[in-house]
Amino acid sequence: MLLQSASRLIHEHYISVIATSVILVLVSRAYYHVFISPLSKYPGPKFAASSRIPQLYHTFKGDLIEWVSGLHAAHGDVVRIAPDELSYSTGEAWKGIYGHASAGKPVTDKDSRFYGPSFNGAADIIRGNGPDHSRFRRNFSHAFSDRALREQQSLILGYVDSLVHSLHRTIKEEPNAKINMVRMLNLTTFDIMGDLTFGDSLGLLAGTGNLNWVSAVFVSMKTNALRRLARYVPWTAPIAQRLIPKELKQQSVAHYKASQERVDKRIDGNHTLQKPDIWGIVMSQKDDLRLSRREMYANSQVFMVAGTETTATALSGLLYQLLSTPEKMRMIVKEVRETFEKDSNIDMRSLERMPYLNACIEEGLRIYPPVPVGLPRIAPDQGLLVCGEHVPGKTALSVNHWATYHNAQNFRHPHQFIPERWIGDDFATDNKTAFQPFSFGPRNCLGKNLAYHEMRLILAKVLYNFELSLLPESIGSEKQKTFFLWEKNDLMVQLKARE
Repeated sequence: MLLQSASRLIHEHYISVIATSVILVLVSRAYYHVFISPLSKYPGPKFAASSRIPQLYHTFKGDLIEWVSGLHAAHGDVVRIAPDELSYSTGEAWKGIYGHASAGKPVTDKDSRFYGPSFNGAADIIRGNGPDHSRFRRNFSHAFSDRALREQQSLILGYVDSLVHSLHRTIKEEPNAKINMVRMLNLTTFDIMGDLTFGDSLGLLAGTGNLNWVSAVFVSMKTNALRRLARYVPWTAPIAQRLIPKELKQQSVAHYKASQERVDKRIDGNHTLQKPDIWGIVMSQKDDLRLSRREMYANSQVFMVAGTETTATALSGLLYQLLSTPEKMRMIVKEVRETFEKDSNIDMRSLERMPYLNACIEEGLRIYPPVPVGLPRIAPDQGLLVCGEHVPGKTALSVNHWATYHNAQNFRHPHQFIPERWIGDDFATDNKTAFQPFSFGPRNCLGKNLAYHEMRLILAKVLYNFELSLLPESIGSEKQKTFFLWEKNDLMVQLKARE
């Protein structure tokens, strides 16, 4: 009995010692981060300075941009949102964090904890290191050049016309039909990107394709937000895996397999490799630039996210703003219909020269950026100069799109949809360099030209052919959660063919 009691006391003693040690370690680490760390001089909530829990909590909750924007409103242009991470809401920070290398300034690396690996572990244009990214960029840059896209104008216009025909058919069959424009825009951008990427139609607007692919894209973004927990706090990996529903995992797998099957069909099929789609151009490259098949799979998955969901998101947000401000809608409709005598005259070159339409697109991207969060980079070991201050090495840094574009120091009346700020002199004091919806520097969005062409063509064709009105159930639909991308609400409208 005495031995058992002694053993129990010793056991309890060791447990208390271990528990006390763990608590002391956690407290001392928190104390270091809050009061001693080189980042302790930056403002922000003490809990966020001592732990990443607040940031991860708001990530899972879907209100990260509201939380970060609130911190910027309270503390200024730079705030500490985690023990080793700073968020900026000023245009000056773009160059320091994302800019090109120069004397004494290296290019920053992407924060792998935020992005995670590709689905199959192969490098892609988003996650690739410097040499890999350069190789991918050289492979794909021609396919996304303005010249190449003009060569593909008939292909893109074909799908936009399919959208218009589908809408005409719907309202002819049911004049009072309620149409979800978010869905229709997603189908259109998927069909366009699918053909440009794989050299073959996905058949979504035609009603013959696999609609599950569309939903799987956003699901893959949402599951990645959950997996981020394990990348920031490795010991939580089993917990993070259990947080992801089985159905979401299955949809992520389906998205990857769909991309893989399409690549195999394109490369191994009977299509001529000279067809000017992405893989036709890539396969014609020199051997030293060639991609492995696994890299093709990984990059195809990137294209089917970055080239579809974001463009459809931007257009749906812009349409909502136009429908909510009738005077702006009247002005853009007037410009479109007075510029083109008939629908078939609408083309890329003419749309580039339309000031109000392009101003509306810019303002739509500002007030509702498709990627509203900050995309973190890691400061090099020797540190980095950002906004005139030296930031310690290994610090995660980002410019938060939403907070920056809604910062009154950058844009006057930042929460109002005012396309006129992009034309004329009334808003000359706005800090236009703060607006970088396609990111900045050597790793900015490769698909910028494609996105602008698609937005102009789709918007112009829809406004030329239809009168649109916002249905009551979609009023207030701009209130949405974010999981890297927006979790979009339906945009229900009623259409009437233009008389």
